[in-house]
Amino acid sequence: LRQQHIEPGTNLVSYVQDALDEIEYIIGGPKTKWGAQRVKDGHPAPFPLNYVEIGNEDFFDRSRSYDGRFAQFYDAIKAKYPRLQVIATTRVSSRVPDLLDEHYYRSQEEMEAHAHDYDKRKREDKPKVFVGEWATRVGSPTPNMAGALGDAAWMTGMERNSDLVIMSCYAPLFVNVSDLGRGRSMQWKTDLIGYDALNSYGSPAYYAQKMFSTLHGNEVLATDSQGIPTYTWQPPARRRGGVEQPRPPEQQVPTLFFDATRDSASGTIFLKVVNRQGTPQTVKIEISGAPALASEGTMTVLKADSPEDTNSIQDPMKIVPVTERVDGLGNDFAREFPPYSITVLELKPK
Repeated sequence: LRQQHIEPGTNLVSYVQDALDEIEYIIGGPKTKWGAQRVKDGHPAPFPLNYVEIGNEDFFDRSRSYDGRFAQFYDAIKAKYPRLQVIATTRVSSRVPDLLDEHYYRSQEEMEAHAHDYDKRKREDKPKVFVGEWATRVGSPTPNMAGALGDAAWMTGMERNSDLVIMSCYAPLFVNVSDLGRGRSMQWKTDLIGYDALNSYGSPAYYAQKMFSTLHGNEVLATDSQGIPTYTWQPPARRRGGVEQPRPPEQQVPTLFFDATRDSASGTIFLKVVNRQGTPQTVKIEISGAPALASEGTMTVLKADSPEDTNSIQDPMKIVPVTERVDGLGNDFAREFPPYSITVLELKPK
């Protein structure tokens, strides 16, 4: 289909005004035109609004007009609402956006190969990042354990770099797994939650998301590693402009992914470890610069016998996190992590 766009300048003015009117409806006072309309519609208090995104996936726009359009929206919004954070959907040079919205839909291997991307990004390289759409695309109609492992590997990278990646949002959520749902032409294949007329279930990737969202601290701890095994991954060939591109070279990708955070109030350290390998991996863990840690703690594990294992309407609880008390922890200890597993260790001060 031919792409359509509005050039920046006079033709864009009415669109910018529409955006300002919408913002006024959301946060404007009762004496403003659109704030008064919101009050009349039954919501006297302004809605909370902190971010406004200009466009969506404009890296697909071949007209190269986005930079100018973004500048026009940015200037108008900042002039009237300077506290609002403005998000760009692709890199621009005319202004410095507050956030850049990045989207990633990848295989398990691609997610793992890119799990350290944000470790390498320069902190002075503004703007900060909103990973507004992302998913490991493995499994159907909901992600299997391979999808959960890819998601978890990627999330360790985002959590480890949460000074840079300040927000993220997994994209597809619900899928109708009945015959009618599967027959829809635009059906996603990696939704977190499956349902039919009577039942619902969470996929392994849903539980990986839940573990990361509930088991974490508010401080990111520095981590390093030595001697982690790797596997060889061949990036897929790409086509650009209808032309086959040279196949990228093989990469050596870790088989373990990890990060650590600490709750500043309780002192609890949350150590996350993802083992994508089909064999157990024993890791020696040394924690320095922290108070003495107790030998007993809590371990939550999501694991499967095979990366193809998954949950379903018929077997909704096949792969779910299991939490138990464990001992043998402390500031210096060794731990075996099961095959195909996502583990969160909660290490508590004495």
